[in-house]
Amino acid sequence: MYEELTEILRGSDNIVFFGGAGVSTESNIPDFRSEAGLYSAQSNYGMSPEQMLSHSFFVRDTETFFDYYKNNLIYTDAEPNDAHKALAKLEEMGKLKAVVTQNIDGLHQKAGSKTVYELHGSVLRNNCMSCGQFYDLDYLMDPAHCDGYIPKCEKCGGVVKPDVVLYEEALDDYQISGAVDAIRAADVLIIGGTSLVVYPAAGFVSYFRGSKLVLINKSSTSMDNRADLVIHDAIGKVLKEAVDGL
Repeated sequence: MYEELTEILRGSDNIVFFGGAGVSTESNIPDFRSEAGLYSAQSNYGMSPEQMLSHSFFVRDTETFFDYYKNNLIYTDAEPNDAHKALAKLEEMGKLKAVVTQNIDGLHQKAGSKTVYELHGSVLRNNCMSCGQFYDLDYLMDPAHCDGYIPKCEKCGGVVKPDVVLYEEALDDYQISGAVDAIRAADVLIIGGTSLVVYPAAGFVSYFRGSKLVLINKSSTSMDNRADLVIHDAIGKVLKEAVDGL
């Protein structure tokens, strides 16, 4: 099965990868939508992750939002895993044209990927809501710059908001158009580490018009029956072996 994926990769110089939370779980970043994540949110805060990560909750209870956000979505020690590294290698070889990710951890770029469309933003970028001043993650996490859990701008005192798309917020136009154009133009689309249930991001797959659709996920997805190759296994292991075989 890995050999079949290697042959698909060998035969194309126009590959796009579309990935979700399962890509980062192998870097020990848990999926906040998992059973454990749901339990943690409900038991500690009495709400679902979707409620806590909504725009309306951010506005209504900014302190609790940042308490949850900093303790459940930030993993400063996380490093790229074999999946991130294999994709960066594939891009370096001139075969992979873009990574489209639903993740917000920046690990694709840390692994060396250059063309990455981050549909849901990034925890690494933060801006003052009042004056627009940019801040990195270290600033956001430093208690010295916070009023309680809320990070404040050192220039104007405004609230520093992560460049992360919250529930009820629209996706960024640049990320949308880049992702759609890349997927539409691709010859091979590899979908990995996502159950394809989070919209609107999951709907991007419908733009694919190429010849080979590959699905790599530990569990079945709604698109398994449409794929040319389906592999139910750990994505880091699969991509490493397939790319190493080139």
